[in-house]
Amino acid sequence: MTRRRFIADTSTPTTATLLGDQAVHLARVLRATPGQIYDIVANGFLHRAEITSVNEDQVLFTLHEELETDAALPLHLLLAVFKFDHMEWAIEKATELGIAKITPILARRTEKHLAQSALKRSERWRRIALEASKQSRRITIPEIPNPIPLKQALEQENTTPTRILLSETEQATTLTAALSAAQSSDTAVAIGPEGGWTPEEISLFTQHQWQPVTLGPRILRAETAAIAAIAIASTHLA
Repeated sequence: MTRRRFIADTSTPTTATLLGDQAVHLARVLRATPGQIYDIVANGFLHRAEITSVNEDQVLFTLHEELETDAALPLHLLLAVFKFDHMEWAIEKATELGIAKITPILARRTEKHLAQSALKRSERWRRIALEASKQSRRITIPEIPNPIPLKQALEQENTTPTRILLSETEQATTLTAALSAAQSSDTAVAIGPEGGWTPEEISLFTQHQWQPVTLGPRILRAETAAIAAIAIASTHLA
C-alpha cells in the first residue's frame, strides 16, 4: 500500500513539522497517532518519517531513511497572465507534469483588470502548486515568483542555455526539433496571452536570442499550449 505523502512546513536535519491545514487534516480527518509512518518531503528530500506528536496546531515527525525520488523537469515556463480560472488549471497541470518553475508574465495584451489583480493571486497560485505537488507525489514544489513585466523576465532569463518562444507566426521549426538540437537540458519556454505577443514583444525576444517554434498548424488556447509544450519537452528533458 502506498503511504500518504506530505510536504513539511518546517524542518531540521532530523525532524519535520506540519502546520495549519495539513496538521488539521492529519489530526481530524486521518486521526493520526504517534508511531504511524508517512512519507515526508523535508530539506529537499523524501524521507520515511514517524509521528512523534499530534495536535491540530502541529504534527511533529522524526525523519528516518531517505527514499529514492525523481527530479523536477529542468523547464521554466514563462506564462503570460490570462483568465485566472484557466491559468489556475494550467498551473495545476504543469505542476503535475513536473515543471521546475512558472513565472507569470505581465504582457502588453494581458487584460488590464487581470494585470492589476495578478499580484494578489500569486499566493493562491502557490497554494495550487503545493496541493498539486502533494497529489502527484512530487518532492519539490515549482517556484512561482510574483508576476513581472516581460522585459524584466527576459533580462533575468539570459543565462538559460535553451530559450524557446512558442509563436503563432513560426511555421518551419517545431518544438521537438528545437529541443532535439539543444546542447543543454536547462530550458525556458514562453507562452503568450490571449491575442498573442505584440510585434514589440517579439522584437524583445529576438534581442534576447529566443528561438521561435511552432506546436503545429492549430491555434491553441494558452493553457492547452502550455500543457502540450511541457508534455513534448518531458520526452527530451526527463
